[in-house]
Amino acid sequence: MIVEDPQKALHLLENVSYYRISGYWYPLLADKQLHTFKEGSSFETAFQLYCFDRELRLLISSELEKIEVAVRAKMIYVLSQKYGGFWFENLTLFKDPDKFKGQILGKLKEEYERSDEEFIKAFRDKYSNPFPPSWMIMEIVSFGTLSKLYSQLAPGKEKRDIAQYFGLPDSVFGTWLHSIVYLRNVCAHHSRLWNRGLSIKPQSPHSPRKVWLNNRNVRTDKAYFALSMTKYLLQTVNPKSRFTIKFTQLLSKYPNVDVKAMGFPDNWEKEPLWQSQV
Repeated sequence: MIVEDPQKALHLLENVSYYRISGYWYPLLADKQLHTFKEGSSFETAFQLYCFDRELRLLISSELEKIEVAVRAKMIYVLSQKYGGFWFENLTLFKDPDKFKGQILGKLKEEYERSDEEFIKAFRDKYSNPFPPSWMIMEIVSFGTLSKLYSQLAPGKEKRDIAQYFGLPDSVFGTWLHSIVYLRNVCAHHSRLWNRGLSIKPQSPHSPRKVWLNNRNVRTDKAYFALSMTKYLLQTVNPKSRFTIKFTQLLSKYPNVDVKAMGFPDNWEKEPLWQSQV
C-alpha cells in the first residue's frame, strides 16, 4: 500500500484505529488471505472511502429521524382515536397477549421509570397511573420497542391504516420498521455501511401505493435498497426533501466510490424513484 503522508496516516490510525480503517482498504486487497494489495492501492483511497461512509451515515441518520418521528405520531393518532390514550394496556389488541405483557409492556414500564424527561417527571408527580397516555410514553420509548409493538399488533384495520399511510401493506411495513431500527443502529454506532451486507432484510412491496423501483431484481440486504426505502418513505414524511440532491452531491464529492459495492444496479439514475427530488 502506498502511504502518501505517513504523519497523517499515523494520526488517523491512532485516533480512528487500525481495525476500523482496515475495513475500508479490504476492497483494495488483491489477495484477502495473504493481505497483499492491488497495484497502486493507497492509504488515501481507503481514507476517502471512510470519509464517504461517514457522510453517508450522517445523511441517512438525518432522514431516518424524520421517518421515526412520523411513525410515532401516526401510531399514537390512529390507535388513540380508536381505543383511547391507554390502548397499549389493552392486551386484546395484540397477537400474543402473554408475550406482549411479559416483554413489550415490561419494556415500556422500564423506559417510563427510567426517563428523566420533564413532562414524564411532572406526570409521575401528579398521577398514580402505572403509565402515562400513549402520546407521552410513545415519545420516550426506543424506536426498537416501537417497532416490536407494531409487529405485535393483531391484524386489523388500525394496523393496516398505519401502514397504508406510508404507502405499504402492514406485512411489508413491519419488516421496514425492523430494518430501519437496524439501519439506525448501524449509523449510531459509526459502523461501516457503504458496502455492508445488512443482516436484516426487509420485504420488497409488490403493489406499492407510491413511486417505487421498477427494477425489483436488487438485493434487499445492501445500501441501495436501504436508501431506496428511505426515499420511498420520504414521499409521505417530507415531500420537499432534498435527499436525492444531497446523495448525488455526495457521490460527486467522492467519484472513486463504486456504487455497485452498495448494491446499485446499472442505470439506477433512470429509476423514477431516483429521478424525483425527494
